[in-house]
Parts: sequence; C-alpha cells; structure tokens
Amino acid sequence: MPNPIQPFLDQAGVMILDGALATELEQRGADLNDPLWSAKILLEAPDLIRQVHYDYFVAGADIATTATYQATFEGLAQRGINHAQAEELLRLSVQLANEARNQFWQETSFQAERIRPLIAASIGPYAAFLADGSEYRGNYGRTIEELMAFHRPRMACLVACGVDLLACETIPCPEEAEALLRLLAEFSTQAAWLSFSCRDTSHVSQGELLADCVALANNSPQVVAVGLNCTPPRYVPSLLDSLADVTTKPLLVYPNSGENWDSATSCWLADPDFADLSRPAQQWYQHGAQLIGGCCRTTPADITAIRQQLGNIDF
Repeated sequence: MPNPIQPFLDQAGVMILDGALATELEQRGADLNDPLWSAKILLEAPDLIRQVHYDYFVAGADIATTATYQATFEGLAQRGINHAQAEELLRLSVQLANEARNQFWQETSFQAERIRPLIAASIGPYAAFLADGSEYRGNYGRTIEELMAFHRPRMACLVACGVDLLACETIPCPEEAEALLRLLAEFSTQAAWLSFSCRDTSHVSQGELLADCVALANNSPQVVAVGLNCTPPRYVPSLLDSLADVTTKPLLVYPNSGENWDSATSCWLADPDFADLSRPAQQWYQHGAQLIGGCCRTTPADITAIRQQLGNIDF
C-alpha cells in the first residue's frame, strides 16, 4: 500500500501539519456554541471552511484536516439531519478541502518548492459526539464493538471520498484505539494516522501509558504515523521520548497552543509557562517527531512560524 506521507519525509525530513480549524473559525466570527462544533459551519458557512484550509496551505501546511471531527451521523441526526443528508455533508467537507488545495496548487509559485498537499479526513473520538469534554477523560462505558459500530458509517463515507489519509485523532483511551484499528482493517487500502490526547508526561487522557497505546498500532500496515494531539505543549518532549523504543512508525505531534480547555466552564485557560508554539518545533523534531503542527487555538501564523523553524534544520 502506498504511503502518502513518505514523499514529504524523503524531501524535507518533516511534514508540516495544519493548525486548529474550529477555534480559527471562531476567530473569524463563527459561532460554535453548539454540540456540532466546527461541523455546524458545514451547514452555515462552508466557504469560510474552504478559506481556512487555503490559508493553512499558504502558511506552509502540507495537509488539510477536514471539518468532520464532530460530524457524526448520530450528532447530525439530533439536529434533524437524515442519513443521506449527513453523507452529503461529509462529502462536502472533503470537497471544500480539495477546492482549497486546487486553488493553492494553481498558484505556480508554490509548485517549485512544495509537494502537492494531502487531505486528511478527521475521525474524532466518540467523545466528540458526547460534546462533554470526554476527549480529556475517556471512560466511555462502551465496548470495542459498540465503538466500531459508531465509527463505521462515517469512516466508510470518508474513505469513499478518496481522501489521502484518515486522521484518527484525540483518542483518549486504548479501547477506542483498538476499535479504530480493527475497523480500519475493513478498509484495507486506506492509510491513516493514530493520535492520542494526553494528560501528563506519560499517560493518555484515560490514564494508560501512551507508549502502550501507541504499540497497539505496530502491526497495522495502514497506520503510517502515530503520536499525540490536543495536549499541552509542555508535556510533548517527555511523551515523545516515551515512544522511542515502542514503534518504528513516524511520530506526529500537534499540541494545543498552550491553553487548556476547562469543560466545566467551557472556556480556555492560559498556561503561564508557555507563550510561543513555534519555538519548541525544533526540539520536538529532536525528540523524534517528523509530522508537526498545531491543534486547538493555533493559527496559520503558528504554522508559518513552525515551517520557518523547521526550515533551519540541517537534515
């Protein structure tokens, strides 16, 4: 099976991921006070999503992550959207990313120095449907089979759209990782990455060791990168170090901006010890990361700064 990220790693040693979608939409005036979060904008202002994807490409991202993190059939059904309409919204999310990529790639000034970017379809955790902050707790009380049944229709629809990758992201627990890995095998030609949310320097959000969770993917040829996201940046170096001896797959990291989400008050809390996402990028590379970007509260400016930082590395 072709590995879509390998050309980027062969050319530059690293691949630059995009940054936040939902919080960037909010910065541009979108109201995301809704259980559908960024998926709400697929219904209300899809052109804004396309523009954010485009801006991340211009900023230096090698990939766009679709607005499907919280777009689940169950969540959309609660808004009165039937199955066929939900499938259309999922297809729209991929179309918007493709349109942004095509617009970017037609600007020939980029073609001499860049590889044509990829599209990753976001597969958010079951917690995203719950919309209660469970990404940072886990403990769903759902079996692996129940989690597979939940994720299957969305994964099938997005795979059928021909995306380059599935971004199975913000996974808080090994049970959901196991469910996604087993489900991924049903789509045997589809590449994916697996990314966990973490609560400290060694554990995923539910409490298990990140190293043990990452090791679950070792036997899957479809998983082309493993790592962590939606995690405070101060934990990243130790978390990456914990993975050095458990996998040979490329490591990815796209942490939050340094602010932490408080689900009790539904607001972001600043981290006084962290102010600049770009400065640690070389450090994360030195600790083993080869795919680097940002998650919540990061911006196109952060991605530009990361690309500039990593451009100084002598590969």
